[in-house]
Amino acid sequence: MVEFTLSKNSKVTKKNIPPLKGDYFYRVEIYRWNPESGEKPHIDTFDIPRDECGSMVLDVLIKIKNDLDSSLTFRRSCREGVCGSCAMNVNGKNTLACIKSLADCGGTLKIYPLPHMNVVKDLVVDMTHFYKQYASIKPWIENSTNPEREHLQSEPQRAELNGLYDCVLCACCSASCPSYWWNSERYLGPAILLQAYRWIADSRDENKDERLDTLDDAFKLYRCHTIMNCVDTCPKGLNPAKAIADIKKLLVQRG
Repeated sequence: MVEFTLSKNSKVTKKNIPPLKGDYFYRVEIYRWNPESGEKPHIDTFDIPRDECGSMVLDVLIKIKNDLDSSLTFRRSCREGVCGSCAMNVNGKNTLACIKSLADCGGTLKIYPLPHMNVVKDLVVDMTHFYKQYASIKPWIENSTNPEREHLQSEPQRAELNGLYDCVLCACCSASCPSYWWNSERYLGPAILLQAYRWIADSRDENKDERLDTLDDAFKLYRCHTIMNCVDTCPKGLNPAKAIADIKKLLVQRG
């Protein structure tokens, strides 16, 4: 069940919504909440002519902000699916607005912030805890040597990182994971565990055992129950569940 962490007794309300104007419009329903206004969360509805915006969900949001309601708040940056800034829930699925095609959404868009994360305003969620968890896995190469040139990798060694380094830390997978909803204070979640395995699998890193020791915890790693929501929702087509399984396998193999 999708939830958003808001003020006590908050309830999302819908205003009177007029009928859709026609097939040449997108009906856009957007979650709105401004903590400074004192109002409860509600849904704002806009009808956007299809020929007045681009082909992605982010284009619709920019159109609304530029021409209809400048107070609409959301994150975006690269517009190419690289930075992960514009992660949100579109028609019930977490995705990146910049690479989510309007052609896949039908005539109605229901846009919400990422579920089970603290909402800052409108479609913006607080990523502080998520980034602290990312920092906890030491996302950098660690070794005791000081080589005179770069660390070289063979082609098979480099291939081990495919499907791992591609993660843009958008948090779509973690925000879709029931285990993360229930245990986010202690369970690292699929995004961070995929990143953790990225450094464990890197042939240039010498602290593999230390990294595994850190993850060998009943909550940090083993709260994953292979629900597979992370795989289904990842906008980059990655497989965090496999990375988590690989970490568990390494822990078993070393005894």
